[in-house]
Amino acid sequence: MAAAPAYATAYSNTAVLVPRLHTTKPTVRCSALPYLPPRFSSTAFTASTKNFSESRRSSLLQVRASSSEDTSLNTSELFTDLKEKWDAVENKSTVLLYGGGAIVAVWLSSVVVGAINSVPLLPKIMELVGLGYTGWFVYRYLLFKSSRKELATDIEALKNKIAGTE
Repeated sequence: MAAAPAYATAYSNTAVLVPRLHTTKPTVRCSALPYLPPRFSSTAFTASTKNFSESRRSSLLQVRASSSEDTSLNTSELFTDLKEKWDAVENKSTVLLYGGGAIVAVWLSSVVVGAINSVPLLPKIMELVGLGYTGWFVYRYLLFKSSRKELATDIEALKNKIAGTE
């Protein structure tokens, strides 16, 4: 029993000194955004905005309209035109069916593109295919004058076929 007090007194007289380097903990950055620059004084900020607003005002005063006719869209005319066209349609159920089918097709294509995009190498391959096709289309139809005329006639023929004025 006498050994226990001797042991306690032997270690109670020694002190462990640990040097402290920092008294505050460093802040952990949780965002990938860069730090904002320090704020300027309010007088410098108001002076810069005043210069900006004066330069903007002077540029706005120099702008003039090129024509005086009103090109705004009249919504009542738009609705009356749409109502007249809807009333002229004979098979309303067919139009609604085609419209619903178009919405389903857009949704389905979005799902397919999302699935393709999740495959690791496939999006890059598709980008290369698209780039190659774009290059071919430019070479085939847009580079030379005769091929541009051919493309224009093909587009007009397709428009006439769709409109039914062939």
